[in-house]
Amino acid sequence: MEIAFWGVRGSIPAPGPSTVRYGGNTACVSLRPKNGGLIVLDCGTGARNLGMALMEGVFGQGRGEASILLSHAHWDHIQGFPFFVPLYHSGNRFHIFGGAQSSAMLEGILEGQMAPQYFPVQTLKNMGAGIDIAAIDEGEPFQVAGCTVRARTNPHGRAGALAFRIEDGAQSVVYASDAGYAPSGPPPASIDLYRGADILIHDSTYTPEDGRRYADRGFSSVENAVDAAIAGQVKRLVLFHYDQDYSDAEVDGLCARGRRLLDERGGREIEVTGAAEGATLAI
Repeated sequence: MEIAFWGVRGSIPAPGPSTVRYGGNTACVSLRPKNGGLIVLDCGTGARNLGMALMEGVFGQGRGEASILLSHAHWDHIQGFPFFVPLYHSGNRFHIFGGAQSSAMLEGILEGQMAPQYFPVQTLKNMGAGIDIAAIDEGEPFQVAGCTVRARTNPHGRAGALAFRIEDGAQSVVYASDAGYAPSGPPPASIDLYRGADILIHDSTYTPEDGRRYADRGFSSVENAVDAAIAGQVKRLVLFHYDQDYSDAEVDGLCARGRRLLDERGGREIEVTGAAEGATLAI
């Protein structure tokens, strides 16, 4: 599998000279399984650049197909959806999965941000591509692009956010953005989802100090991410969803802090990487 990062920030885009190396776009990650399919994890503003890149291939010819997994519908995870160009190209096909009480509710959420009061161009109903939308039955495995996917809700604010485990044969990637655990740490269902993953992409919004200061916001600190990686015995931890106010230098410090915490807490064998726009990882 190949993983590419298109947006790694949380809450709001943060472009500027202090965020050049890690990037300022909000959450969007692409995953290509061995069979050559495409899975998109969240549609923050990073989805715009992903979409333009896809238009250079089969999506620009109206022959593309992809699945989009939405962790939740906070703006920083869906605000790139209306600007994802392949959605407007006739012949392309998209399967959208997310957390909601019903598929109709999930469709209504996406349609709502494209209402004329907010978005002047199109609505979900008259995009050119074929689109089907399904609410996820949490805990029940389902097939996406030849991979097996399981989802669990992590605590995050008032609604929670889905974490996804994607298995391509013996290879596994977990995407766990936006997780605000209780002081006791990740719940057992989350640890079970993470267990043994080749790569855990985990919410690392804050330093430990800021994590305690803003505990009511429903995000993880790098310390929480390290504890989740160790509890799940993962092979590689990827820090993700940095606070919009953190400069590149501060994210460097966050990554160094993650390495020290892993070493101190019995996770020396776990690799740690800071997600950056334009970076790719392969399993």
